[in-house]
Amino acid sequence: MSDASAARPLPILSLLETRVLGVLVEKQRTVPDSYPLTLNAVLSGCNQKTSRNPVLELSDAQAQAAIDSLKGYHLVDESSGGRASRYAHNMDRVLRIPSQSSILLTVLMLRGPQTAGELRIATERMHNFADISSVEGFLDELAERPAGALVVKLPRLPGARESRWAHLLSGEPAIDDGPVATASGTDASLGEVAALKANVARLEAEVADLKALVLRIASELGVTP
Repeated sequence: MSDASAARPLPILSLLETRVLGVLVEKQRTVPDSYPLTLNAVLSGCNQKTSRNPVLELSDAQAQAAIDSLKGYHLVDESSGGRASRYAHNMDRVLRIPSQSSILLTVLMLRGPQTAGELRIATERMHNFADISSVEGFLDELAERPAGALVVKLPRLPGARESRWAHLLSGEPAIDDGPVATASGTDASLGEVAALKANVARLEAEVADLKALVLRIASELGVTP
């Protein structure tokens, strides 16, 4: 199959564009009754604190700008439903890849580099891959895609048993110089470390607020906390 669109080079997507595109593909599979998504639903999916690396805090304007840009690449369609516009992805059709490959790309866009084993677990709600070999088969196809590779296998980190894969929709990924040590001995990306620090700061602020509340209540009751 060949047409004018097949000859156009794939655009280099920004982090915000890959986040929006990944959310649309993910939610199509996990919450089909709510799909296509409103802008608010897209924004909520982009700013999730779980299953996201890095954790982002997009504004309405940023999410809308990313959607408009993806519409220009024909990766997103807009439709009218009720009182709000709704958005759906066209990734499978534009990239000419099977849905299984689209799902693997989605996890890589939303969670960052992953091993084949991690991808099999992370994709369970969207597709049940028979085994890790099946995941690797689709990854190999994406890496050897005639129209241009969409994923790349990263150099194995010191001490790691498996290589990680990364998507190429935003160009060549930055290669980590080495793993960040954690108490469990697993590898953590810089994005994960930043997210953990942000969570710690948030929890510390909540604890400080609770302490202030306890002190105020104790003062009003005339007791010593």
